[in-house]
Amino acid sequence: MSTRTLDFKDHRRELDENRCVYAVVSRRARGVSLGVNLNTDKLCNFDCPYCQVDRRTPGGPSEVDVPRLGQELEALLERVASGHIWDEKPFDTVAPALRRLADVAFSGDGEPTTPPEFPAAAETARGILDRRGLEIPLRLITNATMFDRRRVRAVLRLFDELWCKLDAGTEEYFHLVDGTRLPFAKVLANLGDVARERPIVIQSMLMRYAGGEPSEAEIDAYVGRLRDIVASGGCIDLVQIYTVARQPSDPRCEPLAAAALEAIAAKVRASGLRADVFA
Repeated sequence: MSTRTLDFKDHRRELDENRCVYAVVSRRARGVSLGVNLNTDKLCNFDCPYCQVDRRTPGGPSEVDVPRLGQELEALLERVASGHIWDEKPFDTVAPALRRLADVAFSGDGEPTTPPEFPAAAETARGILDRRGLEIPLRLITNATMFDRRRVRAVLRLFDELWCKLDAGTEEYFHLVDGTRLPFAKVLANLGDVARERPIVIQSMLMRYAGGEPSEAEIDAYVGRLRDIVASGGCIDLVQIYTVARQPSDPRCEPLAAAALEAIAAKVRASGLRADVFA
């Protein structure tokens, strides 16, 4: 860890002897994000080809030690509160402009809402932030597949922001870029249901795959899915358009050019939604 540099290209879930809580520099959060990894077993209900997680090597136990998670988060926040964290490794490698605690984010080596301990972990993180009076968001970074589960839906209220994946406009492309056989309609329905209850952020990873870019028809369908959510009474606060920044598990995945991302964002904005681009 002593030689590690915290930057956009390194999102490993490693920090000291921690099992669940780690730190990364996030381009979308625009600062240092304290991550909560509930999927140290590396199990996920998606198998996105652009994912950085190496699932060829085994992960750890599937059980989440929630008290330990709380202790790890408390200890790291105490280091932040001391004011000396930027002098400590690996935080001393963070670029000066990004030396700010941006959030605590549930995001790890799989879909964070799938473990049975997710509700207890969310309650623990919320309680720690509230007791410390920290005005940083608690974020859930999710593929939204579990939003229809009662135990998940009941604790979404604990999160300040929900960042929800939507990488496609059609069923075929959804299965290609997200590596799942789950029905696309289920994801869309879950997004719509929750967006009618509260604003959500849509996060969209767009890329070149096997030498090809998403077709114009696919992008139009994608924008159409966003329109459908809004037309059904849902609120999308922001759409994040971004591309590959780290080594993907499938070498056929390549970054989409900045100009292409901007063109997609222009179509999203033309539909009446806000969009940010992260090239």
